[in-house]
Amino acid sequence: MLFLMLLFPEVAHAMGSTGTEGSSGGNSGMLIMLVAIFAIFYFLMIRPESKRRKERQAMIDSLKRGDKVVTIGGLYGEIQDVHDDRLVIRIADGVKVEVAKTSVSAVR
Repeated sequence: MLFLMLLFPEVAHAMGSTGTEGSSGGNSGMLIMLVAIFAIFYFLMIRPESKRRKERQAMIDSLKRGDKVVTIGGLYGEIQDVHDDRLVIRIADGVKVEVAKTSVSAVR
């Protein structure tokens, strides 16, 4: 815009002001809108997801022998043994499966 004003001063005169007088009000309004959008985004998306993640981690940390669980793959079983990052689940008589702790979707 400055380039055009230097080349064609009559166009700048016809346009009136250069737009610098009212720009501070527009910038503060834009800042308020950005803060409001971020606040809405935080309360509708980030905070609930963080809460769900904490609840899931608490559920995984509290798994113990004897709990009946459902895995993400849909296997129903009872926990027979708990290791650091995996579980041994009995899904039928004589059938045991070793799965990752993070593959448990629910405790029944």
